Amino acid sequence: MNVNGRPHPAPQDARRLLSDHLRHELGLTGTHVGCEHGVCGCCTVLLDGRPVRSCLLLAVQAEGHEVTTIEGLAVAGGPLHPVQQAFHECHALQCGFCTPGFVLAVVGLLKDNPHPTAEQIDEGIAGNLCRCTGYSSIRHAVRLAAELGAR
Repeated sequence: MNVNGRPHPAPQDARRLLSDHLRHELGLTGTHVGCEHGVCGCCTVLLDGRPVRSCLLLAVQAEGHEVTTIEGLAVAGGPLHPVQQAFHECHALQCGFCTPGFVLAVVGLLKDNPHPTAEQIDEGIAGNLCRCTGYSSIRHAVRLAAELGAR
């Protein structure tokens, strides 16, 4: 599988979850594991550009595909991705645990719909849970990311 643009071997254990493979074998700890049931969205990564729950996929299911984690969204040493920039500017995080999953979910949303309505934003982030922000700053960040041309 390719992870953040680099080829990586498949895991040794065919039963290894993608979230565990990313965190424990590849050291990409920005993929957080919250509920381990696919409910909270903290483990969201992009699989071929689409948001997926990495705690619900076996790592072997990602073979032959491109996986993007939060670490691969912006170029190291370069500017933040527009969605990351919008989250920063809008203070759309507090503890930050859910943030990587939200950011990647929003990247997927804006890829499919670069100018979402308020209802489409709510639907696009509905699969991610945050216990800190109350979501208004996150919604504002999605609107700003759309204005910044995020895709």
